[in-house]
Amino acid sequence: MMVPTPDRPGVGVFIACSLDGFIARPDGAIDWLLAQHAAAPPGEDFGYARFMAGVDALVMGRKTFDSVLGFDPWPYAGKPVHVMTRQRHFAVPPARQAEARLRHEAPGALLAALAAEGVRRVYLDGGELIQAFLREDLVDELTVTTVPVLIGQGRRLWGPLPADQAWALEAVRHWDCGFVQTTHRRQRTDQPRTTSPA
Repeated sequence: MMVPTPDRPGVGVFIACSLDGFIARPDGAIDWLLAQHAAAPPGEDFGYARFMAGVDALVMGRKTFDSVLGFDPWPYAGKPVHVMTRQRHFAVPPARQAEARLRHEAPGALLAALAAEGVRRVYLDGGELIQAFLREDLVDELTVTTVPVLIGQGRRLWGPLPADQAWALEAVRHWDCGFVQTTHRRQRTDQPRTTSPA
C-alpha cells in the first residue's frame, strides 16, 4: 500500500513490461503491449481501475505524456496529471490544459509540493522517471504486469541504484491469457545491513 508521510505522498508504480524486461521499443512504441492487451478477455483491465481509485494524482515524464496524448478515451479522467520536464519551452497542448500541469522540480521537491497541496497518493508513470524516483528511494509500491511476449530490445524499466533496496511481495495474480502481475512494497529500515564474516 502506498502510505503517505507528513513530508510526501505515497508513491506507486503500475506498469507493464515484456517477458524480456522492456516497457517499450527503442523508439518508445508499445504496439506489442496493445496487441497483447487486445487478446485479453473483454473488459479485463488487470486491476488498473482499482489502482486508479486509490490515487489522487499522476506524475509522469514528458515522453510518457507525449505517448498518451492520443489515447481516446483519456485514461486519467478526473485525476490531475503533473508532467515533469526539464524543457522550459515545452507546453501542454490546449486540449489537455485542464488536466495537465508542467512541473520542473526535482523528485523530492515535487512530492513535498504535492503533499502541501493535499495529495496523499501518487501514480508514477514513465520509465526514466520511475528510475529517477527509485534512485532517490521515493517509491513505495511496485505493481508490474509481465506480458508473455519477447521484443528483443527496447527501453528497460530498471536502472542502476546507489544501494540495494529490499521489497516485500504483497500479491501475485495471473490470467489465462498469460499475464502475470506482482505487487511489491518497499521495506525501509534505519538499521544498517550487517554481513557475516567470510
